[in-house]
Amino acid sequence: MAGLRTPPRKWIEEGLRALAQGGPEAVRIEVLAQALGVSKGGFYGHFPNREALLTEMLDLWEREVTDAIIDQVDSDGGDGRSRLRRLFTLVAEAGTDSVLSATTDLAVRDWARRDDAVARRLRRVDNQRMDYLRSVYASFCPDPEDVEVRCMVTFSLHIGTHYITAEHDGRSRAEVAALCWEWLLR
Repeated sequence: MAGLRTPPRKWIEEGLRALAQGGPEAVRIEVLAQALGVSKGGFYGHFPNREALLTEMLDLWEREVTDAIIDQVDSDGGDGRSRLRRLFTLVAEAGTDSVLSATTDLAVRDWARRDDAVARRLRRVDNQRMDYLRSVYASFCPDPEDVEVRCMVTFSLHIGTHYITAEHDGRSRAEVAALCWEWLLR
């Protein structure tokens, strides 16, 4: 009965936390049940097997990092720069325990290196993200090459900043990222 009181989304979110911490190998039903404080039998009330959970995890991640965030950014309207500022803020404020966290994104990217189905999904997600960025940058950048460069720099900054350990002459990483975002909005 505990599984019926533990909604499927809780299992999925806990699975994404495990993925972010240790990759797909860390997504184990018994470990998730322990983290949720329920029996692992409750899992089977929602999912037929671990593979189904992994698929649901990727489905939720994909929705949250594409459609949901685009809807949230666009919901208040405004010009392209305003929408990009909202996007940059949402991404910067995503906690490490969030579906939107860079840690989760990086874990999916690592997983995609070893799994063709995940790689295809990641490509679809990245293409959707880039298409959205193109549409927003194009609203104030008339040059298609400038749009493409800004999109690539934006995306690279989002992904790559988590791998860079360089110091910034007395500035914090967040301060430098803010300078980058403002530069991109010129």
